[in-house]
Formats: sequence, structure tokens, C-alpha cells
Amino acid sequence: MIKVGIVGYGNLGRGVTLAVNSAKDMECVGIFTRRDPNSLIPAVDFPVYSIEKLNDFKGKIDVLLLCGGSATDLPNTTANYLKDFNTVDSFDTHAKIPEYYSKLDKIAKENKTLSAISIGWDPGVFSIARMLFGAVLPNGNDYTFWGRGVSQGHSDAIRRIDGVINAIQYTIPKEQALECVRQGKNPTLKTGDKHLRECFVAVKPDADKALIEKTIKEMPNYFADYETIVNFVSDNEVKEMQKKLSHGGFVFRSGNTTDENSHLLELSLKLDSNPEFTGSVLTAYGRAVARMAKEGVTGCLTAFDIPIKYLSPLSNEQLRATLL
Repeated sequence: MIKVGIVGYGNLGRGVTLAVNSAKDMECVGIFTRRDPNSLIPAVDFPVYSIEKLNDFKGKIDVLLLCGGSATDLPNTTANYLKDFNTVDSFDTHAKIPEYYSKLDKIAKENKTLSAISIGWDPGVFSIARMLFGAVLPNGNDYTFWGRGVSQGHSDAIRRIDGVINAIQYTIPKEQALECVRQGKNPTLKTGDKHLRECFVAVKPDADKALIEKTIKEMPNYFADYETIVNFVSDNEVKEMQKKLSHGGFVFRSGNTTDENSHLLELSLKLDSNPEFTGSVLTAYGRAVARMAKEGVTGCLTAFDIPIKYLSPLSNEQLRATLL
């Protein structure tokens, strides 16, 4: 039985909790939170502890599933957890993944631990699709579209701005660009050509709305390269929107094997709950990290580095007999 710790209990933490509860080969040692543990009522009756108690569980947890945000939480906390525990996280700031990887790889190797980073559906599942499609169709172009749906990372980044009470952000594909790719036209598209980002933001009564809108639209790695719409609404309106955290997207590879024959490869996801699906991906990779750590693997890994068989609860024999 794989012993799991869950760090953080927001939307993603709840999704991970549900996924771990469904995994017959996993046992949750505890949910670790910065909040008062007595104030937390998880979706599953797992033990809840203060994050300050985490070190008491050193040697008793096979893998920590980290459910913090990418804007400020994971960059500042993962390295500390990795000194004593194996970890999996969903760090999704694409431009900063190389430096994040280098930092954690050094720490993990020094402490003989194992970390899987940037695990989710993008980066993660979509990353694998881009790599696979490009390997089998080298003469072509990649296209990735997200949405329409709620981006947890972008919503979290807005909520970190001074004066913001609550926020939700929708990523919306631009239909003209999407159809152009589907028709095999191989268009040249810049980042902002593919998506619109629409934000719904609740702010404090004395907040400077103009400054907040400017901060959002100029935020590097999140909004600066996109057409962005900022709507100021009430906290109740944001909370109503947060009841449905659907998302999805598409990965395409369009290209040719000869001058006569063209091909279009597509992977699509339609998700009723972004955090629940991301939590399921994190949990599957938690299984992989626990297994590989027992084999003595250390350092930092991405979805590219983990053999896919390690994600499944099925044995090698069962995989060959049922899925190959």
C-alpha cells in the first residue's frame, strides 16, 4: 500500500483527495494544511493536520502530492518538502519550468529524494501528446488550444494581487484559428492569436480598479501576451461561477509524410471539473514516483521521464493482456 500525504486543500486538494480515495493501492496518511485543521471538513474522512506537523511523518509517507499554486506557493515551498519527502506537483508556468526543474533536481539528488514536476493535463498529458505526435510526424507543426474553461493557475495569480478579494479566469479559444488548424492549413499563429482570456474580479471597496486591471493585463507568463478582458463583479458572482470549474482543450499535429499525403493528429479533453481531473493525474503520478523511489531513483522528473506503465495500478502482465 502506497502511503500518501496531501499538502493543501483548495479545489485541487479536494480533487486529489477524491482520487486517492478511489485508488485501491493507496492510503492517505493525512491532509496537511496552513489553516486551522479543525476548520477543515474534507470530502473524504482523511486525517487533517497542521502543516507544521509534517516533519513528524518523515519516513511514514511514500509521496507528497502538492496542491499549491504556481504563482508563489510551489516555487517557495517545494524545495523544503523535497529535503525529506518525495513529491509530485502541478507547477504550470511553462516559461519557468526549466529553472524550476534545475533547482529541484539539485536538491532532490543531494537528499536522495524524487520529485515529479509540472504534472497535470497541460503541462503533463498534453506534453506527452506533443512529444509523441512530433516524434511520429516530424514534418509538421504543433498547435495547442485550451478551453473554453477555468484556468486554476491564472485565477490564483489574479487573487494574489493587492486589493483583489476573489477572481476567476476563463481561457477561450479563438474559433477562426481553431478551424484553420482543423482544416490542415498549417497557419503561423502567435500566442495571442489563439486565445482570449476573460477575467471576473471582485475587489475591496477602496481598491484601485484601473491599477488592478493594468496589473492583470501586464502580468508576464500569464496575461501579457494575450488579449485580456477584465470584468469587475461582486464576490457572490465570482463564487457562483466557481461552482462549475469545467475546462478542456486540444493538441494538434498537422504535417506531411510525403508531398501527396498529409495528416492531422488530435487529442482532445472535455472536463467537467478541471481540479478533479488534475487531481487524478497527480495521483497517478504519485503512484509512479512512489514505485520509482523504491527502486532507488532520485532527482527531478517530468512527464517525459516516467515510463507510462508506472502510472497504472495494473501489473505488467495485466497491461500486456488487456491494453496492448
